[in-house]
Amino acid sequence: MPRTDRFLDIRRDPHSAELLARGGDSEAHSVLQRAGFIAVVRVHETYHRAPTGLTEDGESDLAIDAVARLRAAGYHVDCDEDFDTDYRPASYLPLGSSVAHIAERIREATTTEEAADALTELTAAHDGILAALEEVLIATADFHDGLGQAADPYGTERERFAVCACPPPPRTLPVPPPPVAAGLRR
Repeated sequence: MPRTDRFLDIRRDPHSAELLARGGDSEAHSVLQRAGFIAVVRVHETYHRAPTGLTEDGESDLAIDAVARLRAAGYHVDCDEDFDTDYRPASYLPLGSSVAHIAERIREATTTEEAADALTELTAAHDGILAALEEVLIATADFHDGLGQAADPYGTERERFAVCACPPPPRTLPVPPPPVAAGLRR
């Protein structure tokens, strides 16, 4: 039985003309994010949209790249004809997978030495993950200091289209307080 979370749609919305990607699982969401889509998280749904400010050609390039990446990762992508492509870029494991492998090694460790060896990958002073992460955070802070604008580039954007297919919550009437006892009976 096919898993439904391996299916996605990438299309222009007919009402707003906004480029939207719907469906998929958390891996597909990561692929869309790496391709340049912006996640829109709703109470009952998460979907992705193209960043505002792109030209129509820029949005098409973004969609074509996302379709190619998703199909290379084994997803079935239904898309507008303009976004269809046979190109399949090489896919590599993301760095997070390497870090997650350390957790696997620790879970499988049967001795303190095996666990310590795995943890050394994190803590090695020169080329460990924590040292590299420190460099990433410093570089990000330096970059941010040089921006001269708001930290959230999408904070001022307004959505062009938002729909929640869920029915509205039922209206509830306020419950009256319980009656007060008139007095104690003997």
